[in-house]
Amino acid sequence: MATYDYDLFVVGGGSGGVRAARVAAGHGAKVALAEEYRFGGTCVIRGCVPKKLLVYASRFRDDFEDAIGFGWSDTAAKFHWPTLIANKDAEITRLEGIYRSLLEKAGVGAMTGRAELVDGHSLIVQPGNRRVTARTILVATGGRPVLTEIPGIGHAITSNEAFHLDHLPASMIVVGGGYIAIEFACIFQAFGVATTLLYRGPKILRGFDEDLRDSLTEELRKRGIDVVCGTEIAKIDKGWTGLTATLTDGRTIDARQIMYATGRKPNTDGIGLEAAGVQLGQRGQIAVDAHSRSSVANIYAIGDVTDRVNLTPVAIREGHAFADSVFGNKSMLVDHELVPTAVFSTPEVGTVGLAEHIARERYAKLDIYKARFKPLKHTLSGRDERMLMKLVVDAESDRVLGCHVLGPDAAEIVQVAAIALRLKATKADFDATMALHPTVAEELVTMREKWQPPPVGSPAPKRPNKRRTADEAA
Repeated sequence: MATYDYDLFVVGGGSGGVRAARVAAGHGAKVALAEEYRFGGTCVIRGCVPKKLLVYASRFRDDFEDAIGFGWSDTAAKFHWPTLIANKDAEITRLEGIYRSLLEKAGVGAMTGRAELVDGHSLIVQPGNRRVTARTILVATGGRPVLTEIPGIGHAITSNEAFHLDHLPASMIVVGGGYIAIEFACIFQAFGVATTLLYRGPKILRGFDEDLRDSLTEELRKRGIDVVCGTEIAKIDKGWTGLTATLTDGRTIDARQIMYATGRKPNTDGIGLEAAGVQLGQRGQIAVDAHSRSSVANIYAIGDVTDRVNLTPVAIREGHAFADSVFGNKSMLVDHELVPTAVFSTPEVGTVGLAEHIARERYAKLDIYKARFKPLKHTLSGRDERMLMKLVVDAESDRVLGCHVLGPDAAEIVQVAAIALRLKATKADFDATMALHPTVAEELVTMREKWQPPPVGSPAPKRPNKRRTADEAA
């Protein structure tokens, strides 16, 4: 039998790759991992974690304003962007050290460098031109932002650069309609930046439940974000005072900064996959089977580089399942259904299960329960913000197929609701659960009235506009 330097070599030190390396080492495998940038990957270094820190910072503005209605004096708080960025950078550096330490404690050989495949079992790690061999190779290189090829695109930035701006611009165009674009639009607007959210599609949040899309758009506009849909930038010109974006519909928008968040591309370029015979998909993703195995028997891939469900917890679960299956003699498959997800906009979106339009394609009859109301907090704060809660139910089995929430702590609520959906809870199970009062989450177990679509041709019905009070009966 051939001998190799390692039982497993992991290319990429993000959350999924680090988890796979640690678990495999725990099963007794000799493991090495190479990361060309910083350990922790997109999520820790320039994604979920630093973004959520900026989200927290941006929401203090609301807290200060809301406090006045509760008897607190207006103290005219001041915000300093460089302080936030410096503190964020210090925290990211601390987390990167933890990731390195976890690898070292697990006995994984951590290399700082770029690894490229030479063939199915060999890699070259740069700098140093070090050649290593491995019985099994795992690719976990994640993805990267993409920019549209238009004149002047070099004047724009992506979320990578947005984390390191030395000052806040007076105005900003954020291009895109997904997680990253919406979150950054909310962050910049809250810090006083005049913000335009520009999306080429008819509505933001493509693929999400239609009620969530419409309700979030309404709330973003209330907050002062100019949401512009159905057009895109044709070219960008730079002048003495900033940038001018010329749109495909002929309009122009001036801004000091333009940030693109129009999608991410799997990081597969230039790492030798073709030389190793690994098959790629149309978007450059590594094509894998249910066990994360590529077209080459000993080469696997997990996380965003496979373009399945591009979320950090999914990559971690895939990495763990891979290590258990290949090195732990425990066959594990990852279920990519019922994955909860959140958009950390303000207000926040949390969702799990099927959107109504998708459920209608799969089920003969649905029961829809919706509530849109003003949370108790805003009866005194005076803020004009509404929550949305929605359950999509299979009318035949009574099983809850989808749970969709817009409002404060939506992500926290949906994480718990995801457990119920995983256990195939019915609407009767929700109804039988005692409400925790007064909370906004109690609406999930107190909704009784089914929503009925209006007859074809009739005017749209007014949305329920409930005001939750402290003595409201469940």
